[in-house]
Amino acid sequence: MSTPPLPPHDTDASPDPRPTVVPMQWSAAEGAWVTGSPPPMEPRARYGSRPWVHLLLLLATLYTMTEAGAGFYLNYLTGVGVRPLPRDLTRVQAFLGGLWFSIPALLILGSHEMGHYIACRYYRIPASLPYFVPAPTLVGTLGAVIRMALPGTRRALFDVGIAGPIAGFLVLLPLATYGVSHSYVVQLPRAVALQGFNLGDPLLLTWLQHTFFGTLPDRSVFVMHPTGFAAWFGLLATALNLFPAGQLDGGHIVHALVGRASRYVTIASILILVSLAVFVSYSWAVWSALLVLMAYAFGLDHPPVGEEHLPIGRGRVALAVFAVVMFVLSFTPVPISPIDFIGGR
Repeated sequence: MSTPPLPPHDTDASPDPRPTVVPMQWSAAEGAWVTGSPPPMEPRARYGSRPWVHLLLLLATLYTMTEAGAGFYLNYLTGVGVRPLPRDLTRVQAFLGGLWFSIPALLILGSHEMGHYIACRYYRIPASLPYFVPAPTLVGTLGAVIRMALPGTRRALFDVGIAGPIAGFLVLLPLATYGVSHSYVVQLPRAVALQGFNLGDPLLLTWLQHTFFGTLPDRSVFVMHPTGFAAWFGLLATALNLFPAGQLDGGHIVHALVGRASRYVTIASILILVSLAVFVSYSWAVWSALLVLMAYAFGLDHPPVGEEHLPIGRGRVALAVFAVVMFVLSFTPVPISPIDFIGGR
């Protein structure tokens, strides 16, 4: 075992002339001397509610997402309404078909939150298990969150912030490939009216669709497998979380990189989101409003972390570049738009 270097001198930069003793200890996780009280020897297993609360929320979210997924499954069977439903299809079978969406989507969400949780455990930061949020939305949920204490250093803040998107993205990739490869293209009749919502494809799904199907012929519709919709939802969640604003995952990453200057990145991100909502797609309105409310409630500055002087290292800068790549592959300017297509004769 290597011997840690001597602690730095003059760690207390307080102008107070009275002598102040700043406790320090060597952190193997950080690879540096850090100030403050020593962390507990064992990380806390939970932070907040008891495990049965998380389990009940998970089961409720599984139900609501399966109900939503049943709609995607019926859409898949009928080719967006071009084909009739099978006559022997029962309500139970349609509901079970929704599992093609709900289980992959929960795997992506759960992997994202568990990435944060495991990083918190590594740094001995108190954190809860994931809270899944059931809701009567298009996808049957509002996502998932964990409760956690603020990391004590920039390195820990960066690792906790980026661990979730990376874990979710790695699980998402094979599911997206499966979903797109099991989709199909339907040729529209000469006279057909389609109404509903069109889900904009992120760059990753667009690439996969072109890889498996090439350029689609005229008067055709790409019919996505329900697992493909789960990947679409996971990519949307990844893009939203990686916005470099406030206390989102992207906000944690940016603050770990640039410190207090992250407030200006937050301001720019909010302005870009509001512009998207006004000039590109109204589907960004809710998210931009939430970010504005978050900035009003908690301020534009990210909560400060200890040991701001410690560099995060080149490896983490490379991971930050990978986070930008994930954001680009996950982002779509128009996530949801109405369909109003009437085929000619």
